[in-house]
Amino acid sequence: MKELARPRRLAPGARVAVVATSGPVPEERLQAGLDVLRGWDLDPVAGPHALDRHPGFGYLAGTDADRAADFQNAWCDPAVDAVLCARGGYGAQRMIDLLDWDALRAAGPKLFVGFSDVTALHEAIATRLGLVTLYGPVAAGADFIKNQRAQEHLRATLFAPETVRTLALGGTALVPGRARGVTLGGCLSLLAAELGTPHTRPPARGGLLCLEDVGEPAYRLDRCLTQLLRAGRLDGVSGVLLGSWEDCAGPEELRALFADRLGGLGIPVAENAGFGHCEGALTVPLGVAAALDTEAGTLTLDEPALR
Repeated sequence: MKELARPRRLAPGARVAVVATSGPVPEERLQAGLDVLRGWDLDPVAGPHALDRHPGFGYLAGTDADRAADFQNAWCDPAVDAVLCARGGYGAQRMIDLLDWDALRAAGPKLFVGFSDVTALHEAIATRLGLVTLYGPVAAGADFIKNQRAQEHLRATLFAPETVRTLALGGTALVPGRARGVTLGGCLSLLAAELGTPHTRPPARGGLLCLEDVGEPAYRLDRCLTQLLRAGRLDGVSGVLLGSWEDCAGPEELRALFADRLGGLGIPVAENAGFGHCEGALTVPLGVAAALDTEAGTLTLDEPALR
């Protein structure tokens, strides 16, 4: 896999747009997230439809067209330095094909942050725009609002990425070893759901695949992993980082599942790697060259994630 182009880091006073690409956003949480960003000396602006709710499907934040328009207008606004997602949930896939990717490319590189359902946008931005993105907290997420570790790691990544070139993953080695590659991945069920779409990426040959999910029983995780394996998506992958699995199966069942589905790849696999749907989640850059050491529990980027 090739490294992707790195957007510029943020500076004090930078304008950041907070948009709802997926599920509906509680107003009090959005305001709390904006306050955190203001405390970082940023100028956050919520998208016009950030607090909307779809008239027919209450699990969506506004109509597909309005969510797409908020994202596109923010990205194409030359005054905006970064686009942050307000939350995950579901809905990014419904609006993604309404975006004008030629216009987004012409607008130049932007910083993009989000996780969970936002995996679909990470994949699309990688394939269509060739940009590094940050798999990190959403601006109206409960963990981001309340957890200092999650806040500080994202803040350091945005403003001083050279200070967080080594991510202390914690956790343990499911399969011990060291590997090098370019980071990619996100929410497992979204990666499986993206197969066969216009934004399907080639096999993760030479990649360090980051996987996490929430609220999925073991058989569904098994199904998603098996689908990725059968589709050749994991062919040539260098290593795997397993993040959090909140409200999924128990740890012993998960460990057995991952050993069964991933152990045969003959590559290092780190588990409990501290990113995803967990308290104090780390921000993981996607699209950067890095070294994984599963026994030391570290991911070390070759260069800072942002210029």
